[in-house]
Amino acid sequence: MTKKETLELFEERKVRTVWDDEKEKWYFSIVDVVGILVESKDYQAARKYWNKLKQRLKEDGFEPVTNCHQLKLRAEDGKMRLTDEIRKDLTDQWKLHNVDGVQYATLTDIIYQQWAGKSAKEYKQFKGLKKENLRDNMTNEELVLNMLAELSTTSITKAKDPQTLGENMQCAVDGGDVARVAREQLELKTGREVVTPLSAKKSFEAQKPEGEIEGGEKREE
Repeated sequence: MTKKETLELFEERKVRTVWDDEKEKWYFSIVDVVGILVESKDYQAARKYWNKLKQRLKEDGFEPVTNCHQLKLRAEDGKMRLTDEIRKDLTDQWKLHNVDGVQYATLTDIIYQQWAGKSAKEYKQFKGLKKENLRDNMTNEELVLNMLAELSTTSITKAKDPQTLGENMQCAVDGGDVARVAREQLELKTGREVVTPLSAKKSFEAQKPEGEIEGGEKREE
């Protein structure tokens, strides 16, 4: 497994991430995200909170651990420690629950619609995207909430064992609702909307020094 470690900022807090070249997937530290959501800067406290949450979910019939990888990530002291990492196995669950490939887009749209209030097409139009990948153009906040929606949908699908498209659609609604509640709470706390027209290109351009153009030259005034 070829991996690249990076750090992402979410509400000015670090979230450890790993890119797996072989699987072409990003993995994000659940413990880091939980620490942000519960407003705890203490890693051990966030880890304990996540462990308690996993136990409660298990008691309610959910299996969040099966949706996570244990990967080594670098701690603040420079050491590599094991931490729970999100892995998107949602499409695998859909395959196991009688969903055809052409129906994936329908379920994905439901998840987006529930947590973000927009279908995938509407979301891309909102960000001014054409052929670009929507996930690659999400802010950290959007990406984390979308992951929460997908993780929740996966857990709910496993717990409810849907057999029809309608039942799978309801699982997608329920999973998206989990992230919608989190989004609304975050917006309430910050006083600003999470779903933004900001894209990767717009974000890059916004960070350029004033007057800079392509090629590194400056505009002449």
